[in-house]
Amino acid sequence: MARPIALLLTLLALLAPHSTLAESPHHGIAMHGDLALPPDFTAFAYVNPAAPKGGTIRQAVTGSFDSLHPHIVKGVPALGMGYVFETLLTRSWDEPFSLYGLLADRVEVADDRSAVTFHINPKARWQDGTPLTAGDVLFSLEAQRQHGTPNRRLFYAKVAAAEAPDPQTVRFAFAANPDGTVDREMPLLMGLMPIHSKAFWSTRDFSRTTLEPILGSGPYRIASVDPGRRIVYERVPDYWGRDLPTRVGQFNADRLEFDYYRDDSVALEAFKAGQGDVRYESDPAKWATGYDGPALRDGRIVREELPNHRPEPARGLIFNTRRPIFADVRVRRALGMAADFDWIGRNLFHGLLTRTASYYPNSELAARGLPEGEELRALEPFRDRLPPDLFTRPFTLPDSGNGPAGLRANRREAMRLLEQAGWRVRDGRLRDAAGNRFAFEILLSDPAEERVALEFARSLEPLGIEARVRTVDSAQFQARLDGFDFDMTMRWWASSLSPGNEQLYYYGSDAAGQEGSRNLAGIRDPVVDALARSIAAATTRAALVGRVRALDRVLLWGHYMVPLFHSPVDRIARWSTLHRPAVTPLYGPMLESWWVE
Repeated sequence: MARPIALLLTLLALLAPHSTLAESPHHGIAMHGDLALPPDFTAFAYVNPAAPKGGTIRQAVTGSFDSLHPHIVKGVPALGMGYVFETLLTRSWDEPFSLYGLLADRVEVADDRSAVTFHINPKARWQDGTPLTAGDVLFSLEAQRQHGTPNRRLFYAKVAAAEAPDPQTVRFAFAANPDGTVDREMPLLMGLMPIHSKAFWSTRDFSRTTLEPILGSGPYRIASVDPGRRIVYERVPDYWGRDLPTRVGQFNADRLEFDYYRDDSVALEAFKAGQGDVRYESDPAKWATGYDGPALRDGRIVREELPNHRPEPARGLIFNTRRPIFADVRVRRALGMAADFDWIGRNLFHGLLTRTASYYPNSELAARGLPEGEELRALEPFRDRLPPDLFTRPFTLPDSGNGPAGLRANRREAMRLLEQAGWRVRDGRLRDAAGNRFAFEILLSDPAEERVALEFARSLEPLGIEARVRTVDSAQFQARLDGFDFDMTMRWWASSLSPGNEQLYYYGSDAAGQEGSRNLAGIRDPVVDALARSIAAATTRAALVGRVRALDRVLLWGHYMVPLFHSPVDRIARWSTLHRPAVTPLYGPMLESWWVE
């Protein structure tokens, strides 16, 4: 009996932080400060509680899919699967990072955030009518730890102990970091863990892709699927959570339909022909010229530019620094100076986009000017390991707005940097000391991206560099990204207004070696690791903003991508039969709150 007793004592020790739990449960958790909404709130401000139910919302989208399982590395999951699955808590999109009750109606958090207890709503049901219990939550944790995406495996590895005192209660205690601190984001991350049915998966392999509809607890279930081409969801008429304040006014359409097209221009024509009801437009050229027609002129199609205050994705041509050709920061910086992005912005994007100069553009998290305050305090311990210019010069993008003379000056500086890195032009080609040519491939998945990539490739020719552009289908593209089998790719990193553990998944050294991670650039920098790790430990909003700006500045000076462009607004086209609430939340428009007339 010694071994079971020892295990019990260990478990009790791990759960000891529960002694610091608040005396009464709360209706949610805020990452910093207090929740904006009181316990008796009835609906989010950005929904219409009286929105009618019914109708169909159709979307013409690009790409393909080969799986209905979005919570593992393998496969390309269908769009909309998030409407099938639920989490213990759900976000308010009007706050930087606050969660309110969903599957759990109450939550208790230790003062030091070393433990959290969730009380499962007794009304919570799977779509087959069976109760959702703490056993399902514990199963979901283990399934994610073993087979989940790398970011989830990274997060959930910090759970030191998990228990279910009764079918409606689940408790998690968290291991301390090596420095003895506790990851303050973990209670919120556990609240956002997707919950799966233990009974459903008892006869299935969680690690495999599947085209069998998976049992969920959410407001929609799969009605039909044509693999790679079309998926249709139907609203669950007796959805258990329809009257929750975090669900009121949402999921109003009876059906959601996603039709897949290989080419975005074809998808646009399908929308204009009435085969789609709403379209998020990311291509300024299409926005400027592609929607003209009778439906737009007579008001049946409505175009809107809706401002938001979230960080836009940091999109760029990302270097794979695992490749020796891109290992030297001088090389990466040089390539970023070769193209006339001012010309690209005017001629390819109609001047509607802003050049990206941050990994958190369009937000207060972006580094600006010289480091000061909380940001400077975060950077000081690493001063001897950072470029001196980082502290004395604001980071700026190469200025190509001075016409040919400015571009020639940039290319002269680029050639100087390349020569410092050991590259010389011989016989019209840039070569290293061994005579190897500077040549690489730019991997794409969307033909619409070719315009920028080809222009960038052409801009490298005067330097003696050969860049080949290759576009592949979405499945092959994802497989090559997962295995880091590329030289350069056009991709992005997306963050919220409250970045946390995912920053290690994006930029951390451990993630650089994990297939399927989002550390596409292969960044392995102890300074980046330390700054990214410190973000989740911030106890105030000011400290969080300062630490994110510090990380942003270090990444910018690392030149891990050639930054492209972002939009400060959401450009949305919709048919006039589709309506939206009057209030747009902090993070931008939320389609789940729209309704069909």
